[in-house]
Amino acid sequence: MGGIRIVFSKRGTFIPGSGSQTKRERILPRLMSLLALCIVLCFAAFVFSAAPEKHLAVYSTVANYSLPIVQRQGQDYIGLLELLDPLGTVSAKSDPPHWRLHYNNVLGEFIVGKSRARVQGRDADLSGTFLMENGRGLIPLASLNSLLPRFIGGPATLHEESNRLFIGNIATHFTASVAPNDPSRLVFHFTAPVNPSIASEPGNLRLTFRREPLTAPASPMLTFNSKTIPSADYSENNGAAEISVTTNTPLLATFSSDGRTITLAPAKSPPAVAGTGATAAPSSTTTGASTATAANPVAAPPPPVTVSSSVPRRYFAIVDASHGGNDRGEALSSTLAEKDITVAFARRLRQELESRGITTLVLRDSDANLSLDDRAYFANTTHAAIYIALHAASNGHGVRIYTALIPYTGEEDRGPFRSWTTAQSSSIPLSRATASSVAAELRKLQVVVRNLTAPIRPLNNITTAAIAVEVAPPATDLSMLTAPDYQQLIAGAVANGVVAIRAQLGAAP
Repeated sequence: MGGIRIVFSKRGTFIPGSGSQTKRERILPRLMSLLALCIVLCFAAFVFSAAPEKHLAVYSTVANYSLPIVQRQGQDYIGLLELLDPLGTVSAKSDPPHWRLHYNNVLGEFIVGKSRARVQGRDADLSGTFLMENGRGLIPLASLNSLLPRFIGGPATLHEESNRLFIGNIATHFTASVAPNDPSRLVFHFTAPVNPSIASEPGNLRLTFRREPLTAPASPMLTFNSKTIPSADYSENNGAAEISVTTNTPLLATFSSDGRTITLAPAKSPPAVAGTGATAAPSSTTTGASTATAANPVAAPPPPVTVSSSVPRRYFAIVDASHGGNDRGEALSSTLAEKDITVAFARRLRQELESRGITTLVLRDSDANLSLDDRAYFANTTHAAIYIALHAASNGHGVRIYTALIPYTGEEDRGPFRSWTTAQSSSIPLSRATASSVAAELRKLQVVVRNLTAPIRPLNNITTAAIAVEVAPPATDLSMLTAPDYQQLIAGAVANGVVAIRAQLGAAP
């Protein structure tokens, strides 16, 4: 059988060789088709490999982990057993079309093709139909906000647009402000240790948080009275949170020893290399505290700023989350303790106050033991203008605001010393004015509110304006206490009440 010889000239022109013309005409189109198919397959492989697989980032007190998200019926779906497995004891039994899941002592029952499930005998609506693949139960991702709390007995908040799920009061909050004595330095304070990756480019520095449950401030766009660092922007995407800082000069990032404070400051130019007159350019990327400075190591970074700075920060407001540690407070439910609700409210209230220009300190920002005398001592030594204690309750509805009821002890203040049990006496009028201002803001939002007086410690021991805010659910559903919208509503109203009377509070001795 005769062969076919294909020869290409330098210009790539086909030169006929030996063999019949008919065979060439038959084979060449096949070769071209095969080549075209290879190009299409390679392009498709490139496109599909370039598309990132979607994952759900899960944050909890037990574990932080990631799960794959699958697309079904035009929606995002997640495996329910895989989601609950790191959180507790879980098992599932498949008996098509039924699928039953036990999580700890909670039973969930699902039916393939149905958009309604039953959890502990109560109906639960899904945002799409339940699916089962190879015995694996899949639920719509958008159903997690309503379904998960029934299994875990506590709050679960899904950030659907960024595929981030927060289980319990796990969120890390932050504030950002320029240093009072140096507006070219931007200081971030976080409620828990963080270790973001840091990348810089002309006009911008990005802090990316992939492992930390960082949440948005009251406003995602932050502006500062600084020519060097005019603004910062918070965003979430693909299971991560990011703070993008706008700057007109290269910045260095330094971390405090406890990982809760990050300071950004202009990079100092390193000494010129001898004989060249050139300076080394700062590096563009770092990966956290272990490489905290985003510049050439020759540059001298500014000292890290920590909470325990030798120059104490002056706070206008002190927010105190009641209970903590061994003191759980009221058992709001079998799984929900008052101490957890109050610390969540305290962090949210700090954000609301800071966003209104009120410098704020949270006395208890973790599950720590803090005595009543310690709380009063710390509040009094900071010389803040207002002290706000936070409580939570399962009985009643709305909010109760307390001011101190001073007991008669027969003790008198002597010289510069005040009686511990009646230290609040001279501040009672201002405390009641503050309580009235906060109550007025709550009523504007149709929140049921009552103003009361009671001999509540440590209110009696505080030497400045002091109130206690006790938050109950708006109706009979206790889970509302953990709902971000309800917490935001109450915290915003309290902050507005403080702002409305700020001039009086600031003028107090």
